Amino acid sequence: MRGVPWWGVISAVAAPVVLIGGWTVAAGLQPHFDPVSGTVSALAAIGATDRWVMSLAFVIVGLCYIVTGLALRPARTTGRLILIGGAIAGMLVAAYPEHPGGFGSVPHFVWASIGFAGLTTWPLWASRRGSAVPWGLRPNVAAAVVALQFALLVWFGAELILGGHQVGLAERVVGAAQAAWPLAVVVSARTAAPARGTAAVTALPPAWGTAAVTALPPAWSTTAVTALR
Repeated sequence: MRGVPWWGVISAVAAPVVLIGGWTVAAGLQPHFDPVSGTVSALAAIGATDRWVMSLAFVIVGLCYIVTGLALRPARTTGRLILIGGAIAGMLVAAYPEHPGGFGSVPHFVWASIGFAGLTTWPLWASRRGSAVPWGLRPNVAAAVVALQFALLVWFGAELILGGHQVGLAERVVGAAQAAWPLAVVVSARTAAPARGTAAVTALPPAWGTAAVTALPPAWSTTAVTALR
């Protein structure tokens, strides 16, 4: 099974760092802002102070998701495409900001909904079966993660529709969970990939492995061991 390249690790780590850092810095720039009741979209809304900070964070995080989706070679292609699609939708949220007073445009709502849906469901479509599959891509783990993220999304939706006082907190919890899971999958894929030489030797019983090497002439033994590395 193919592994995840180093640049996929960087993008997976950067996504939650930029997202959380972006909404923290953007909130600090507002004259009066409550992160528990105020949404992340409000930080990039028309009329917000230095709205470019959160808008830029949306774009960078989306790019990180795209790079991570390209790097997740052990995952199913369908799941990777859904992750990339959700990332693009999230980037388009920045292109259609909310209006002053918290009223979002129709495109803003549509792209935000598509982005949340893609980032919530992609783990299930990316999962694979098999003993060699990293734990982050196993169907039972993916199903549990999707169920948890869906529950958090329902909480955010209820707060948003009912005008609750924790809508900002709910949105941040959902966003943080969605940003953290690609990193968890990348870590599981990187740690599950054994060295090829080690796997080839440990796949044989100890006596067979020793005999397989010692039975060869000295020059052949060196070549065989080198080829496994």
